[in-house]
Amino acid sequence: MLKILDRYIIRKFLSTFFFMLGVIMLLAMVFDVAERLPEFIHNQAPLRAIVFDYYFNFLLYYGNTFSSMIIFISVIWFTAKMAQEAEIIPMLNSGRPFTRILRPYMIAATILMLMSLVLNHFVLPRANRVRLDFEESFYRDRLLVENYHAEFPGNELVHYGSYSSTESIINDFVIERYDNKNRLIHFLKARTAEVDSGTTNWHLTDVFERKITYLDTLKPDLKLHTKAFDQKIQLIEEHKKDTVLPYHIDDMAIRENIAEAMTYTELRAFIRKEKEKGNSNVPSFEIELYQRTSYPFATYVLTLIGVSVSSRKKRGGIGINIAIGLLFVFIYIFAMKVTTVAATTVGFPPVAAVWLPNVIFGILAIFLYRIAPK
Repeated sequence: MLKILDRYIIRKFLSTFFFMLGVIMLLAMVFDVAERLPEFIHNQAPLRAIVFDYYFNFLLYYGNTFSSMIIFISVIWFTAKMAQEAEIIPMLNSGRPFTRILRPYMIAATILMLMSLVLNHFVLPRANRVRLDFEESFYRDRLLVENYHAEFPGNELVHYGSYSSTESIINDFVIERYDNKNRLIHFLKARTAEVDSGTTNWHLTDVFERKITYLDTLKPDLKLHTKAFDQKIQLIEEHKKDTVLPYHIDDMAIRENIAEAMTYTELRAFIRKEKEKGNSNVPSFEIELYQRTSYPFATYVLTLIGVSVSSRKKRGGIGINIAIGLLFVFIYIFAMKVTTVAATTVGFPPVAAVWLPNVIFGILAIFLYRIAPK
């Protein structure tokens, strides 16, 4: 049963959070409109699509992404204000333990954490799909991929030099197919390759092919004093070749933020597929997967830190508490950035990169809680 104190703090917590969230997102939207408006006009983006497909989902995505930080600032703001107005001291002098005052904070934090979890796992992937489709249609920069290497099912290796979404043409396209004994059986190289949109129908130019058939009989190699299989080699050169290949262009040219538009199950399956292909961006996709859970749970850590550092009345007023809070926010963001870069560049485990800042700041939160005024 919630007491008057609980309802009072929960109301202050949630109202301050949603007020700050609204102000910050409104400012973000204004700046984004100022930057994107010429492109919207040039590409004749419909007003309905701008409002509902883009900015509605824009607010959902960025509001949820920065919700933990906004929660932290909100807690410091209204708790410091309560402390300056001598509301915290009577609560402590009434004989209530600090944990009792902390309870409504954690109830409100749980409400916001559950909202963020639901958004991350069920709502945002679909909303991001709509937003990214709008960006692709009306203002996103061209996709450029260089030096692509991947392994596809059937012991196929695919390489190409470059691909640009503006021209939709692959340059220096190479396919290598191997048998179960890891022997090259088919080599194809084309100067350019183009695929019909939404199909697996490919058009190749300046094609060179080498097909190798291995016979079952062994013959001696007098120079190397070994035995080798007989080979039958077929060479083919064509100026143009139309063929069907077992992959789409979306399998070989994807944006890094494509994971944002995938549900949990879709993202897990996508990561497994990209691991088989040897995609170097797999750690980034795994970070996206783990952050969907770790970011909401950071709400508890940041709430505890916020209450601990702002519940004491300070001579400098609320400004000192806000300055301390911003310092913690910058350190937290920096820690997240360092661990993320370590995961994507030096092989640091993505799950550790995502959760380590929460663990470190969780220990800090416990320490600050223990020295907070009781």
